[in-house]
Amino acid sequence: MIDYNAKRNVLLVTRGHPFERAPFMEMLHSVPDTVWTQIEHPAAPALFDPERARDFAALLCYDMPGLDFQTGAGPGGRGVRFVQPPAYLVAGMELLLEEGKPFIFLHHALAGWPAWPRYKDIVGGRFNYKREPAADILDSGYLHGVKHRVNVVADHPITAGVDGGFEIEDELYLTDIDEAGKIALLRSEFEFDPGRFYSAHEAAVNGRLFTHYPWSRPRGSNLIGWLKQERNSPVVYLQCGDSPTAYSNPGFRRILANAVAWITSTDARDWARSTAG
Repeated sequence: MIDYNAKRNVLLVTRGHPFERAPFMEMLHSVPDTVWTQIEHPAAPALFDPERARDFAALLCYDMPGLDFQTGAGPGGRGVRFVQPPAYLVAGMELLLEEGKPFIFLHHALAGWPAWPRYKDIVGGRFNYKREPAADILDSGYLHGVKHRVNVVADHPITAGVDGGFEIEDELYLTDIDEAGKIALLRSEFEFDPGRFYSAHEAAVNGRLFTHYPWSRPRGSNLIGWLKQERNSPVVYLQCGDSPTAYSNPGFRRILANAVAWITSTDARDWARSTAG
């Protein structure tokens, strides 16, 4: 059934990372007044265009494009190749941002398009799968099934109703986040110590899953939810959302529903344009 009377139609972009589709979609369908239109890669970039995306109030990216995980390519029987985004996607994304189209990026979307430096600026950070010493790039860390407390650190419509924070079991990322130019929304109380996380490089390149790599690096940021402006668009990133345990969490559901409602509002559009100057 198609709900032609829904208040907003949001384009959902997926593929590139496995997820349990049924519970994830059940979470999205719990967002009030919203209908979801799903598209997967490699078809998704075709809709990153102002005219084709005209009927969508926002885009929610739960994808991880631009990484080709290969068997037998590395010393550990694994490898990862970075894939360039299509030129029309790059151009279309800039046009959408100039127009003011809202974006929400969830969880593993932080790792998308590693060969496209601009993507990191748009989202506000990057999860790195490869260690590249020549470029001064450290690989990121991951840890599944972490029971941790999420604290709300901003009085904002996106955090309304969860002032006291919430407990959640979810995957966390250890990565470098430049907090400048962002409104911090959510912080985790977990200790982002490199010794507690597994190396993404060892898993993706060397085939060594769940390996603690002795990083010579600082602790990671505990910022797991933020709001930023990119050109004329409001952009939200939420690190929550790895598994059905997270999908069913009432606190995360409330934050996500708030984010969808606010980012598609006139207030959000006006805020982004005024911030852009």
